[in-house]
Amino acid sequence: MRRRKRIGPTRAGGLALTVGMAVGGWMQPAQAQTAAPAPDALPPIEVVARRPARRAPAPTTTTAENATAAQPAQRSEAATPAAPAIEPSAASEMAVSGREVNARPFSRPAEALEVVPGLIVTQHSGDGKANQYFLRGFNLDHGTDFAITVDGMPVNMPTHGHGQGYADLNFLIPELIDSVHIRKGPYFADEGDFASVGAAHIDLINSISGSMAAVTMGSFGYWRGLGISSHQVGNGTLLVAGEVNAYNGPWDNPDDLRKFNGVLRYSQGTRDDGLSLTAMAYSNRWNSTDQIPLRAIQSGEVGRYGALDPTDGGRSERLSLSGQWAQSGETGTSRVNFYLIKSSLDLWSNFTYFLSDPVNGDQFHQYDNRLVGGVNASHTFNATFAGLPMETEIGLQSRYDDIDVALSNTVQRQFLSNVRSDKVQQGSVGLYVRNTVRWTDWVRTTLGYRGDFYAANVNSLFNAANSGRAQGAIGSPKAGIVFGPFNNTEFFINAGEGFHSNDARGVTITQSPSDGTPVDSSPFLVKTRGAEIGIRTRAIPNLDSAISLFILDSASEILFVGDAGDTEASRPSRRYGIEWTNHYQPASWLRFDGDIAITHARFRGDDPDQAAAYAELAGYPQSQIGNAPGNYIPGAPRVIASAGVRIGEATGWFGALRYRFFGERPLTEDNAFRSPATGLLNGQIGYRFENGWRIQLDAFNLTNSRSDQITYAYGSLLKSDSLFAQCLANIPPAAVCSTGVMDRVLRPVEPLAVRLTVAGRF
Repeated sequence: MRRRKRIGPTRAGGLALTVGMAVGGWMQPAQAQTAAPAPDALPPIEVVARRPARRAPAPTTTTAENATAAQPAQRSEAATPAAPAIEPSAASEMAVSGREVNARPFSRPAEALEVVPGLIVTQHSGDGKANQYFLRGFNLDHGTDFAITVDGMPVNMPTHGHGQGYADLNFLIPELIDSVHIRKGPYFADEGDFASVGAAHIDLINSISGSMAAVTMGSFGYWRGLGISSHQVGNGTLLVAGEVNAYNGPWDNPDDLRKFNGVLRYSQGTRDDGLSLTAMAYSNRWNSTDQIPLRAIQSGEVGRYGALDPTDGGRSERLSLSGQWAQSGETGTSRVNFYLIKSSLDLWSNFTYFLSDPVNGDQFHQYDNRLVGGVNASHTFNATFAGLPMETEIGLQSRYDDIDVALSNTVQRQFLSNVRSDKVQQGSVGLYVRNTVRWTDWVRTTLGYRGDFYAANVNSLFNAANSGRAQGAIGSPKAGIVFGPFNNTEFFINAGEGFHSNDARGVTITQSPSDGTPVDSSPFLVKTRGAEIGIRTRAIPNLDSAISLFILDSASEILFVGDAGDTEASRPSRRYGIEWTNHYQPASWLRFDGDIAITHARFRGDDPDQAAAYAELAGYPQSQIGNAPGNYIPGAPRVIASAGVRIGEATGWFGALRYRFFGERPLTEDNAFRSPATGLLNGQIGYRFENGWRIQLDAFNLTNSRSDQITYAYGSLLKSDSLFAQCLANIPPAAVCSTGVMDRVLRPVEPLAVRLTVAGRF
């Protein structure tokens, strides 16, 4: 078995990527429908006749009231916004309106998802790359085990050049968000791949009132222009939106980011009885200042905002066409959506500097070019069982990816040598059924089951031994029960199994692309098991509160080692914890919110291979530290918390403060390296005029914190390291030179920055 280098970012991503995890505004629960009204339902939950959609239905004609960019004078900004209509079946399930999303100050599009309680969204590279996500004790890398959809389209990409589940949200225009439907845990029959830890389903607005335009300028060369307009066309509405964005950042080597987004959307009717057709286009170019080792900063070799390889960077394109159709009646609701996505990514990175190649350096190029298509369909039957209201949903989810993926070594973005190149065709079909019965006015149960089948064909262009066909099938039972409401309080119990697909190249691999040694393949589909109990209450006037206790077991965590192009299985793991979310609105112009998540995460069992690897490094403490056996899960956050306050009405002055805490994390399995905690305070102040114009100032990192935006610990080599010269002379053992100097590697928080926005409606 190939010896595992500890604990480092790989060429599949910023961290040794887990590709198989196996065995401020309150999100208001709103109305759902069943066969008959259930009395005394927990406000604003109302149990009525028909089951709601999986993704929260919202008004079809949604104006720019949803966005801080264009909130009309006639609607009270501080009034509790109408959240999308869902009926939570778990205490952690909720929905948030787009207006609530955009009321928070955030600096990157994906940070809009920090409305998910307990979720941290950060970045370890240039702003054209997918963000890094942390939730429920998981370092989710760029999206592993956190499923994201936009307008019914999956964002996560399987068998991706940069890492399994890669979820790039840079194509999202936040002002177009109508709602976000949030779920956590493997308890939902209509959630499949990548959803074991959580899922966020983003729906888009269909129209705005008139037209709007906004211009933002700010620190470090930030510039953004946005325009949105909608018009009646025939029996429907045509929405057109465009965004251009440039940013250099505080880095010594400017990001020189240049981004374009365009959206064209036609819709008719409502989400329950209507259709929509959406086309999107996205293009981005950027330079990257990736994470750098602490020793390089402390020695003065590079500044805090410096780069060790200034030629890192990337480019990305995305084109998509998606459609949704729904029809509702007394007996049920039918839904169909389809999507077609063409995406590409070129990414140049160097995380280990001169560890593998002391002459040319360790820069590498990842390439991913794919065509994705899928169709999903479901029907909900409204019926009775022994005179009791019952809903049964049956659904089909299908997806096909045609993938061209490659990894090569480069010097200053120029080709040096191939590592591997593959043509992959991957398809999946999922079938599910979910049944909800209302036994009494205060008890309802939900039982579900889904079955998934995956198939892939891998054509390895440089090594036929790694080509092959793979298939996998898995079943996942789900169950939940809800008691209440009692005194405006409901109690939830949920349990279920989920799964995660692994990179298809790791399923068919037999030889390491880097040295040809035998490599164990990975299972295609691996299981997760989880449970949750929780409470949601509005027993105290004006206070909404939810608390959840959860556990999630993974049978193994499979690491995809991108610089070698192979995969290795790690040990089973267990995470359990508690989440508490609150929102308090004592007046129409004042609201507070706060949430905290505490998680205990550990591997289970021993790792004898790591003990052997640790012994190989004896005599070289700079390599051996951090490589001792242990049960800590690298990057697993123990505490994540946030709190916010907002003031203001629909017109006049408004403002907000938001604090986000990202707790300490173990960076190696032996806990020898730990990340520092990071606390960030962002603020916002502005004025809304009665004519629809708005001026707004956002400030990020108000305390000018100099902490880490993200942190890892792994081995690398700089030419200034004493070990570098020793390895050139072949003095240390090979294991030492392939490990390098273990160190904390970081990307700093960006310093205090301000952005001024002027926006108006026409």
